[in-house]
Amino acid sequence: MFQYFDKIVKGTEREDSLVIIQNMKELIGTSFSFLNYYKEIPVSYDAKLVNVDNEMAEFEVHEYQAKVITLEHKALIRSHEKFSFREDMFGEAFYVNVARKKVILCNFGYAKIRSDMRRFVRVVLDRPLEAEMIVAEDILKGGIKDISLGGASIDVMSKEQLPTGLDINMFLKLPDIANGSIHEVGVAATVIKVTGDEAPYNCFVEFYPEKHSQQQISYYINQRQVEIIKELKEQTL
Repeated sequence: MFQYFDKIVKGTEREDSLVIIQNMKELIGTSFSFLNYYKEIPVSYDAKLVNVDNEMAEFEVHEYQAKVITLEHKALIRSHEKFSFREDMFGEAFYVNVARKKVILCNFGYAKIRSDMRRFVRVVLDRPLEAEMIVAEDILKGGIKDISLGGASIDVMSKEQLPTGLDINMFLKLPDIANGSIHEVGVAATVIKVTGDEAPYNCFVEFYPEKHSQQQISYYINQRQVEIIKELKEQTL
């Protein structure tokens, strides 16, 4: 699972959880903003705090939020203006009932939400899409795992020709989800880093698209977003 936040410990983990619970006790009946991610798409709805007991907090949530909490086993919660602290929070899922739109969270902690720093919407792909990277006079093939207007992560079988900072030209094979046709999109990119101890390695690249390429990538991402949201809506847990 992607890590969307960094845990912040101010006292001990238990002390932090107790402080958060104590603040929540004063705000029963209040709505909080929840945040989860489903295949990199943010899922964020208001959740009403209905009860606090035994260091656990019960919330009424949106159906989609409950579905994603079931999958992620946790939720991020935005700080409330009436709290004695400004940090955002996370809570672990103790109980989730999607049909009743009910969630009970426990083991709270402070969080710095890293995904807030993203400039672009990112989408995860169910099946890797083909990418070709032009390196010197060679063509390296890879499989795109997730993509945004700003870049992508790509599975590659070799990393020797992909040092950090290398400028490359790429061709992305993006499908038109509506009709199944494939569009080959050329884009300039820079290798940010390559991770992994053995193949397939994970190559992160940053895009510098021309206007037409940017439009084509954006069109695909929008289609994929609709597909992911439809999948979440229809998912039964």
